[in-house]
Amino acid sequence: MVTVLLVDDHELVRTGIKRILEDNGNFKVVGEATTGEEALEWARKNTAEVVMMDMVMPGMDGMDATVKYLRIRPEAKVIVLSMRTEEPFPTKVMQAGAFGYLSKAASPEEMISAINTVHQGRKYISQEIAQKMALSTFDPKENDNPFNELSERELQITLLITKGMKASEIAAKLCLSPKTVNSYRYRIFEKLHISGDVELTRLAIRFKIVNE
Repeated sequence: MVTVLLVDDHELVRTGIKRILEDNGNFKVVGEATTGEEALEWARKNTAEVVMMDMVMPGMDGMDATVKYLRIRPEAKVIVLSMRTEEPFPTKVMQAGAFGYLSKAASPEEMISAINTVHQGRKYISQEIAQKMALSTFDPKENDNPFNELSERELQITLLITKGMKASEIAAKLCLSPKTVNSYRYRIFEKLHISGDVELTRLAIRFKIVNE
């Protein structure tokens, strides 16, 4: 029986996933967390073979939570659940150490297949997402996406800037100093060839990094 930890801030989502898995009979949900921080605290005392990690949560996001969770439990297989199917999110998440990237629009059958696949030590990416990743290799427009040049941390800070957060707020959220956040901000602007937060937000909307 595969043990699973559910990490999602929506109780309805966790309840739905739990019912799907336990009705199958081959899975056991051994823990639930509503934030990345709670997941890390849980991991210090408990273990799960597979972690279903929401990408967007209050506080720590799924990408950062994945990196930190795997430092505590490197043997765990993390599947990130997200509505963001566009690059560079899938690639960045997999680079962060996740074993799977699953669209929240996936069917129950695909979710079960994904968990079984990563439990066997193989990577899993939703067919819809994998197709977009493959096409981006051959599509010059996709390859022109400047956000592909950002590191995981730079992309994370980009998303927080586009939410209107100040350097001090970002620093508190990510446990960094404001000076470090501003250094990242400068590098982001330099890589994207822009000069301000408004321009960053417009560019993020253009390349579907954030919604309008």
